Amino acid sequence: MCRWAAYRGQPIYLEELVTSPAHSLIEQSHCATRAKTATNADGFGIAWYGDRPEPGRFRDVLPAWSDCNLKSMARQIRSRLFLAHVRAATHGSTRRDNCHPFVCDTWSFMHNGQIDHFDRLRRSMESMLDDGHFNARVGTTDSELLFLLALQFGMRERPLAAMAEAIGFVEQLSINLTGSVKVRFTAAFSDGHTLYAVRYATDAYAPTLFAAPMGEGGHCLVSEPLNDDTDAWMEIPAGSAVTLSEKGIEVTRFQPSVDGAAVMKPALAS
Repeated sequence: MCRWAAYRGQPIYLEELVTSPAHSLIEQSHCATRAKTATNADGFGIAWYGDRPEPGRFRDVLPAWSDCNLKSMARQIRSRLFLAHVRAATHGSTRRDNCHPFVCDTWSFMHNGQIDHFDRLRRSMESMLDDGHFNARVGTTDSELLFLLALQFGMRERPLAAMAEAIGFVEQLSINLTGSVKVRFTAAFSDGHTLYAVRYATDAYAPTLFAAPMGEGGHCLVSEPLNDDTDAWMEIPAGSAVTLSEKGIEVTRFQPSVDGAAVMKPALAS
């Protein structure tokens, strides 16, 4: 399973999550402690927001611990909102297009988890995308396709509701096509203003998610705590959504929902 870290608040250097802490994201790329596998060596990526609405992004297929450019960049770039990810592949080959975070216009998205039976679901999932979202797909992962599906379902206007509908659609589709369903989903996504996260699974094994204050009025969200200060870290319960905004942190219940019409009706070409 992958590891990730995200931040929203007053600008800080990327290194404050990516490289500097004792259990930084780079450390987690080869010594993860709360994942099924300790090594996450199938690439990495960072998406960060600055003065322009679209995020900058840097991705590569090298293990994060071996890339000197990542360490240099993290030391120099400051951002008020960024997402960083190290990958352990479950679906999709090791190539740059399959490395998180994924970006579509002003939105960014990264994911830790899996969709069972993805090879059998992929074509039906793709059929729900209009031409614009279908043509935005450049990789082969379940993560990128789920991101685009959420955008198709209205994530720009109602982020958490659209994500709930996208996951609900996938669950119902899996039941219809395979007779079973297993989704494990811990993800972060942002429009450059608000940072959202979800921790959810159809079984008892939702990938971990923790939150802690950081910087001046900011918060970080991480797969694993970045240090041993146990009092600083709050574990986000499974079945939860997190919203980080200028108002602070809000944790609410997350439950997939199913739009019956969407399950049966592919998108029209646009």
